[in-house]
Amino acid sequence: MPSVAYGNKTIEYTFQEQEDLNAHYISVEKHSGVVLKGSFLEEEQQKYLILKKARWILNKLALVKSIDTDTIVTGSRMQYLGRKYYVQLILDNDLKKIQISFTESKFQVYLPENLHTQENLQKAFSKFLNAKAVEKITPRVKKWVKKTGLEFQQLKFRKLEKRWGSCTPSNTIILNFDAIQLPYSLIDYLIVHELVHTKIKNHSKEYWAEVARYIPNYVQLDVKMDDMKL
Repeated sequence: MPSVAYGNKTIEYTFQEQEDLNAHYISVEKHSGVVLKGSFLEEEQQKYLILKKARWILNKLALVKSIDTDTIVTGSRMQYLGRKYYVQLILDNDLKKIQISFTESKFQVYLPENLHTQENLQKAFSKFLNAKAVEKITPRVKKWVKKTGLEFQQLKFRKLEKRWGSCTPSNTIILNFDAIQLPYSLIDYLIVHELVHTKIKNHSKEYWAEVARYIPNYVQLDVKMDDMKL
């Protein structure tokens, strides 16, 4: 694996050649590490780009290392609409169930002590975020139907293991509840991606040309979507 030295730190990275990209992008994820994507570059050029963003990369690496996304405690972060928001747990023994509110800057979780377990917290957050997915994404689907003229038979939300969404042969659009983690730009791309499948059932040049009519920068958004691991 190639690496660059920055002060007393060493940054290891992988390079993914993607000739269809108009620029080079760097992502930092917990499981995939530092990834540089774009058209072919000699290794020295790759290292130059990594060094240019070295401070940002090291900060991101420290952040993803410090956050255990499987544990919900005060100070942990929850992914929502493209950002990670602070979680605050507040014990209230007058409550009979867990209550979650979002204040535009953090999640406040009120709960009685007898329900203070990770299993209960995970279930409560799942229920809360699933409801937010339906609430926030459904109006955007309606907006894009109006804008594109592309129609579907039904809209369903489900927990999908490996896909953000799908369009059935009968034009039922299924969206992953986890799409609520994405920023609105990627949610819109996902919606258009599936809406175009109501007209074209494959990923041919004709299909992508249709997507480009509504989302001209779909290539860059598709790369970002790949970086948002399910």
